[in-house]
Amino acid sequence: MANGHGGKRPGAGVKKGSRLPKTLEKEAAREYVRRRVTEALDPLLDAQVAHAVGLKYLVVREASSGKFVRVTEALARQKLGKTDEVIEVWEKDPSVQAFTDLLNRALDKPKEQEQTIKLVGDDEQIRRLHAGRARARASRKDAE
Repeated sequence: MANGHGGKRPGAGVKKGSRLPKTLEKEAAREYVRRRVTEALDPLLDAQVAHAVGLKYLVVREASSGKFVRVTEALARQKLGKTDEVIEVWEKDPSVQAFTDLLNRALDKPKEQEQTIKLVGDDEQIRRLHAGRARARASRKDAE
């Protein structure tokens, strides 16, 4: 604009190639997470593989409440010698999602297959549909 108010002005706005402080914070956080995950990669992978295969854990049924409690090593030592409780080993089924995720990361995600969809119907169905629409139009005109 000729009077210098409003509109596009030369040199205004964020410079090309510059990054906002919020973007820099996200990049720093992403790098921090990447570094932490990389440091703990072996135990994380072991846990993911165990989850894909299926987990086993020990539970104790409390005699007073009847509730099942997962047994930690400390709890097992504490309960040692008591006879009023039943100890069972439970298994968690293998996780298909964990297995799929591991395969996708190790071998790349498979390409999505293109699907063909038949959008046209049978000629007889189309003829009956048009006839029904014509009858509906005619009945609306008769009602007016």
